[in-house]
Amino acid sequence: MSNELSIGSRIIILRKEKNWSQVELAKQINASREIISRYERNESQPSIDMIVKMANAFDVTVDFLLGQSENAALDKDTIERINDIQKMDSSTKNILFNVIDTYIQNFKTKQAFAK
Repeated sequence: MSNELSIGSRIIILRKEKNWSQVELAKQINASREIISRYERNESQPSIDMIVKMANAFDVTVDFLLGQSENAALDKDTIERINDIQKMDSSTKNILFNVIDTYIQNFKTKQAFAK
């Protein structure tokens, strides 16, 4: 997700990824469908409280929702895993990185042959 998207565009994208209607998102965060619609059209800016509620409902960080950090394109699970990896000793990290590199290479090879 580009950091240049408006918050309204981010809300639309995240809501559609969850396959939620505006009504369903509104229920998740205890708001009205009308306010969700105004947020999505950038006619109104959500309060900090609403931003936190939406981030929790979408299972993303507030930074992700706002697009304000270098990790804005990462979801909560990815960030949590990265933080856990950073706590590991270097030997364990190297083993893990070798496994990840193998999967990435395999993925890229499959992508190349799928074209």
